[in-house]
Amino acid sequence: MEGFVDHYLVLGLPSGEEALKLTEKEIGKAYKLKALYLHPDKRPDDPDAHEKFQRLKTSYEVLKDEKARKLFDDLLRIQREKQQKKTQVDAKRRKMMSDLEGRERSAFSPESAARPYDEEERIARKLKEEIERIRARHAKKKSGFETPESSGVDEKKKEERSGAGASGVQLDKERMLKVSWETSGHGYTAGRLTEVFSEFGKVEDVVIRSTKKKCSALIVMATKDGAVAATRTLCGDLSNPLLVVPLQKAAQSDFLTAKKSAEAEPQSNIVGAGYQAYEDAVMQRLRKAAMNQKS
Repeated sequence: MEGFVDHYLVLGLPSGEEALKLTEKEIGKAYKLKALYLHPDKRPDDPDAHEKFQRLKTSYEVLKDEKARKLFDDLLRIQREKQQKKTQVDAKRRKMMSDLEGRERSAFSPESAARPYDEEERIARKLKEEIERIRARHAKKKSGFETPESSGVDEKKKEERSGAGASGVQLDKERMLKVSWETSGHGYTAGRLTEVFSEFGKVEDVVIRSTKKKCSALIVMATKDGAVAATRTLCGDLSNPLLVVPLQKAAQSDFLTAKKSAEAEPQSNIVGAGYQAYEDAVMQRLRKAAMNQKS
């Protein structure tokens, strides 16, 4: 502030917060001591002695008046607050400048230049690895998730499983017999069929299927020899005999064990489309025999 005068300093007193504690007596005593020192009569060789003495008198009059002193104290308080804010701002500015200079020094140092380059190289390398992984995944999808090596192994295992499965199904069918009988007359249960076919070997399972005109069953023998022995055999109750045929034709060697029983039946080689006609003829002949026996 232009022309600002600190009246406490003019009287040789402390300024600031300490000045608020000064009493009127202390201020008057300070004025008297300063007046003796600055009086023009005491300083004949000083051309500014009169002006300095008048300034001292003015400062004393301001501090002696209660209202004027209070206003002056408020002015000093505002100036102190402004100075504190300015000091804080200057401190922040100095810190910012110091941090900025530090970042600039670290940015232009050789070590800091190498770090971003290393980071960039690392990220680029990981990106390349990720791209290769994605390409490999799409390649597996396109080829059915199989590599050439694993494909051959899996194909071999698949063939082995399919071969084993096919032979198992073939074996089961060769041990299965199809049995049929008329719905009229004496019927057959699973227990009765098991009893009948136990003469040819062990019976593993019996499944019965019935319709309005005919009844049939699937007999599973324990061995192929038992199934061959029971093939094309007329058995069961005379009033409602059973007709037995293999579910699937067995190998020629399997029939050699039952050659004699097969020769006794002239129609034993009838399969396929001729089976139905043969079955109807046999059933008709058996019905006639049953009627003759009753009469």
